[in-house]
Amino acid sequence: MFKQMFLASILGVSSIAHANTTVSFDDLPLAPNSHYNGSDGAGGFVSGQAFFKNSYSQQYGAWQGFSYSNETDVVTAGYANEFSSFARGGSSANGSAIAGDNFALAFGYGPADAYFNVPGGTKVKDIRVTNTTLAAIDMRDGSPFGFSKKFGGTSGNDPDWFKITFTGYNQGNATGTVTGTKEVYLADFRFADNSQDYILNTWELVDLSGLLDAWSVAVTFSSSDNGSFGMNTPAYAALDNLTVVPEPAAIAALATVGFLLSRRTRR
Repeated sequence: MFKQMFLASILGVSSIAHANTTVSFDDLPLAPNSHYNGSDGAGGFVSGQAFFKNSYSQQYGAWQGFSYSNETDVVTAGYANEFSSFARGGSSANGSAIAGDNFALAFGYGPADAYFNVPGGTKVKDIRVTNTTLAAIDMRDGSPFGFSKKFGGTSGNDPDWFKITFTGYNQGNATGTVTGTKEVYLADFRFADNSQDYILNTWELVDLSGLLDAWSVAVTFSSSDNGSFGMNTPAYAALDNLTVVPEPAAIAALATVGFLLSRRTRR
């Protein structure tokens, strides 16, 4: 009986310690050229054992947090095209775009709006990120009614920028102590040479190892374009291929269980 209990323990810890997982969102069922926005009221979804928060208002037909999609329209401006990747598809392992591949979208203004929780016994390693078509065209052309500006201004010299920030927390649901932050520019017009200005349209690999032992990761946005009601730039980004790796503690636990089991069976 003792041996059976240890075997069960070692198998359980092993499943955690060997959980090198890439969360690609391809395990989520989705029809071609479609999206999921949380309208079923589930409050979130799970992919690769990671949980992604979603909030949906039935009253207003609006969502925030995370959704997922495989839409690739890079031409249509405005909120009618809310769920498209500006990279023309999801991300492959090496960062090239795959048309029809699933990816996630993040939308929100504070840490409690958009966060994900990683599986137990793991920590975040990296993730791919790019712009949504909605945000990219808004920055490139400005909004039709003048709500948000064209990045660079009429001269092209305005030092505009749009940034996503990943913040790690040592408790679930973006609570507890901050373990680290990582900032990535989704658009940057601060260069002296305007030819270097860019709006990201490829899947950039973002190193999240600096978030250390984060259990939960919040996604927030900031921009140079702000008004009396806050940020004018649409607070959206597309995400794919989140990689989580075993925590050293999980590996150590596996080694300890294995050692105790080997001693017990020798007696």
